[in-house]
Amino acid sequence: MPGTELGYLKEDIAEEIGYNCKVVLPATHDTGSAVVAVPVTDDDTEKSALYISSGTWSLMGTELSEADCSKESRQHNLTNEGGYQYRFRYLKNIMGLWMIQSVKKEIGGELGFGEICEAASRCDISSIVDCNDDRFLAPANMTEEVKSACRESGQKEPEGIAEVASVIYNSLAKCYADTKKEIEIITGKNYDSIHIIGGGANADYLNRLTAKATGKKVLAGPVEATAIGNLAVQMIADGVLDGLNDARKCILNSFPIKVYQ
Repeated sequence: MPGTELGYLKEDIAEEIGYNCKVVLPATHDTGSAVVAVPVTDDDTEKSALYISSGTWSLMGTELSEADCSKESRQHNLTNEGGYQYRFRYLKNIMGLWMIQSVKKEIGGELGFGEICEAASRCDISSIVDCNDDRFLAPANMTEEVKSACRESGQKEPEGIAEVASVIYNSLAKCYADTKKEIEIITGKNYDSIHIIGGGANADYLNRLTAKATGKKVLAGPVEATAIGNLAVQMIADGVLDGLNDARKCILNSFPIKVYQ
């Protein structure tokens, strides 16, 4: 289990690095560690906010004290993954910034992700694609695949990196909104906010679109959530932090969190 103390470093390793230290298991999955770093400060897992671990993929969900293996969960492709302190990461895999990464490589030139995001925010195009469609998993050319999907559905075909990125960002926000509705219906809860953690927390335009599409307050950060959650579990095991709630309060007060209403 995360937080298990395995012992100490071998003598030869300790000698090589100049000191010995305890070895503690974190939540040994990148998303597992990242969710530890979601700065929700309510001890009651049933009241915790929604989160999106946003990077190449988007993992959107909440924490549950018991697994939900209902027919509705299966139909909506929601999974129960083990997390810290016997909690379940009840989440859905959503296509993430993989689409933007692909388009950047194809037609982005020297533009950085921040520049692409800013350029997309200035576009006036309302076309939407289904980001979870298998056609976007590994197409020969992501840009052309997005254009084709728009054309086939009778929508305006985007031109240039800014418009293509705008279509992707708006489509991701719609996926998040749809998933939010599914989780709220199945759990019977109305979540007040959505925490976006990981590298995608830097995508300002996507964060604004997500707040608008979901009707929820969005809190973006921390960015290096996996590393921070890993460290937090070790600090709890070492007695530096007094449990998960204390760790999350510490994270909330230690890293910049941007709020989108």
